[in-house]
Amino acid sequence: MRLFVACTLFFVALVGNQAIAQVVTSPNAVTTKSSNASIKFENTSHSFGNIIEGQIARYDFKFVNTGTEPLILSNVSASCGCTTPKWPREAIAPGKSAVITAEYNSQGRPGTFTKSIFVKSNGGDVTLTISGNVVKEPEQPRSPIIIR
Repeated sequence: MRLFVACTLFFVALVGNQAIAQVVTSPNAVTTKSSNASIKFENTSHSFGNIIEGQIARYDFKFVNTGTEPLILSNVSASCGCTTPKWPREAIAPGKSAVITAEYNSQGRPGTFTKSIFVKSNGGDVTLTISGNVVKEPEQPRSPIIIR
């Protein structure tokens, strides 16, 4: 019985140390660049200020390929479902520019917000940020006339 308990504890310790080692040495923690393409944005953040609830807030993040090889955006994703990114699916030639459009749906989301858009490309990974404050539309005044 003692041998079984000792073997079990040894196994748990061994598996636990491997899991920690995998987290520490994970290659996903490092941004890697796999080609001579390079992505450079004019701005990596935008504040909408106050927007009225229900509006779709849009912003175009402009970028240029400053590298010597075609730039390919492999994935562009948002931190939540209320933000939708739109990006070019075709390769961007060296020296050419394009845009990633971020759309924020403010319906049912009053208050301040900060959302991230994650750009993965062969020219490096970039995080874009949009923020703002959603305010409710002012109520229309009621008519003083009573109709029966």
